[in-house]
Amino acid sequence: MLKTSSKRVILMPSVKDNAKIVAAAKADPDAKPMTKAQLDALVPIRSVRGRPKSENRKLLLSVRYSVEVVEYFRSTGEGWQARMDSVLRQYVSKHLPHRNAT
Repeated sequence: MLKTSSKRVILMPSVKDNAKIVAAAKADPDAKPMTKAQLDALVPIRSVRGRPKSENRKLLLSVRYSVEVVEYFRSTGEGWQARMDSVLRQYVSKHLPHRNAT
């Protein structure tokens, strides 16, 4: 019984075919080789992927709020979650015990 594989087979060009590909690339005015400075400036994609790190770090968690609270903040439009966070931060700053310098 023959087994088939779902892996893709990569066919590399022969030395002769590769020489033709390189010659065609060098002849194309829009496909010039990169300079040393350009190559040195390259950075791995994983170092620039994703959202930039925020100075105001936030914690992802699951919370249950009353329907009225969520409906109110959602009705204020885009950015409602940030406004909700702002209201909670104001509450916390007002209710934190003030530290007396000793």
